[in-house]
Amino acid sequence: MLNILDAVLTTWRLGTPMAITTIISTRDSAPLPVGSCQMTTPGGEVFGSVSGGCVESAVYEANMACLEGSGSQLNVFGFSDSDAWAAGLTCGGTLETYTELVDSTTLPWLEELAEASKDGSPLAVLTVVYSDNPAVRGGAKVLVRQGAVSGSLGSADVDAWAADEARRAIGERRHGVVELGGDAGLRAFVQVFASKPRLIMFGAIDFASALAQVGALLDYRVTVCDARKVFLTKERFPAAHELVNRWPHEYLAAEVAAGRVDERSVLCVLTHDAKFDVPLLALALRLPWRNYVGAMGSRRTHEERNERLLAEGLSAGDLARLHSPLGLDLGAVTPAETAVSIMAEIVAFRTGRGGASLSAASGPIHGAASFVTV
Repeated sequence: MLNILDAVLTTWRLGTPMAITTIISTRDSAPLPVGSCQMTTPGGEVFGSVSGGCVESAVYEANMACLEGSGSQLNVFGFSDSDAWAAGLTCGGTLETYTELVDSTTLPWLEELAEASKDGSPLAVLTVVYSDNPAVRGGAKVLVRQGAVSGSLGSADVDAWAADEARRAIGERRHGVVELGGDAGLRAFVQVFASKPRLIMFGAIDFASALAQVGALLDYRVTVCDARKVFLTKERFPAAHELVNRWPHEYLAAEVAAGRVDERSVLCVLTHDAKFDVPLLALALRLPWRNYVGAMGSRRTHEERNERLLAEGLSAGDLARLHSPLGLDLGAVTPAETAVSIMAEIVAFRTGRGGASLSAASGPIHGAASFVTV
């Protein structure tokens, strides 16, 4: 739902019911990740997408039928050899969707979910998409926080199972289908609402301005930090969410202590100035997570910086974590080209891919989403 949250929230606040179809699972080369949604209003307006085009009409029909009273439904869309124009995925993948009616009665916590997706603590909504259990109806939902549960699925045992599964999803920052077997016969979809991953750049230079634009496009929360106040202006960094005038290593230490840096956070050091870089990287490369940590500079700068970091007590293993010079080998020259190179490496790092040309590679085109992104 995160891909259309603003439209959903606006409609919900008006008291207007809407039908939402959500991708709950995928297989092979599905074009969009789990959690992507298409929403349809009673007036026929459409927001969002679940396939990039090839099954949108079928999903729209399912949404309209739901608005007209047909109830919720599960659907599976896959490639159709016999009829290329049938509702199917011509990319060869398969996706499973769940269509439901959403309003303030069926989803009373939407304001809280919207807050969590900005700067609040992560939450999860677990929705029953299939039930053989007479005590648990399809479409039932619970809202799960780290310390509390709102709503009920109709059974204390099932509620306890739901809370455990949702908290596991929150910890992993992943959407997904969960199942309770045996006599319960339940399938449910857990959707996590968490703040955007952070892209923190140190160094208010032109390359940072271009990188801020690309990072914001990829749905990162962008921060630019520099000890030199004169360079930190909104005119220079219109895409940044935050501009911070502080010594970089002090700012990073404070953000880590406050719990505002996690395993999803991306750290890019763009100053290539030892007095800023060395204390900052000495801290960043000792963080307990396997974050992306990149540093800009020539190969000579990289070698000199490594010598200084070794003198600060970092190990060869610590230095092996550093992406320097940062970015993929695209032959980038301009700040915009360099920003594409850097973000391409960040995406490859997140998905575990090598960054090779797709035409020279084999296997699935789309990577698995490492964290909640839609």
